[in-house]
Amino acid sequence: MLVVGQIGKPHGIRGEVSVSVRTDEPEERFFAGAVFATEVPRDRRVSAGPAASAPGVAYQVPSSLVAESVRWHQGRGIVQFEGVYDRNVAEALRGVLLQVDSSVLKPPSDPDEFHDHQLVGLRVVSVAGEDLGAVARIDHAPASDLIVIDKSGGGTALIPFVSQLVPTVDVAGGRIVVDLPEGLLDL
Repeated sequence: MLVVGQIGKPHGIRGEVSVSVRTDEPEERFFAGAVFATEVPRDRRVSAGPAASAPGVAYQVPSSLVAESVRWHQGRGIVQFEGVYDRNVAEALRGVLLQVDSSVLKPPSDPDEFHDHQLVGLRVVSVAGEDLGAVARIDHAPASDLIVIDKSGGGTALIPFVSQLVPTVDVAGGRIVVDLPEGLLDL
């Protein structure tokens, strides 16, 4: 599954939510009728709170959501999901990740662009050929994407996904070559 967005705060009182887009092709992913698998992050800071789908019944985040309408405002999507017509239920969705099935995605046209699922599991090696670990996931931070690696010696490390530190990504060869300053993996 590929994360393409994250639900933010409610927009208005009728259940619309803002969506922080995590894809380079937002118009191809967000449209009326688009179906998204949902994932509630473990570290979600906002709880479901008092939202109820019916009187006395606590709201549970569904396994999928269908976009009923999508519009764009200041770089964010404003989305109305089917069945979410109340601000309290919209608030209960805050922080939920929206995903699409990565197997149905066409490969990126830019050779220097990758989908997260293409990178997970690749070996990470230094320019000298030392095995440093494997890609566990990609974190999308505001400044740059971060490669999270499970280090060969145990533990995890974060590597900014920038060309100065990551000169080679060889998906077919199953590896990423990194040129790291001394001590970066020890942070």
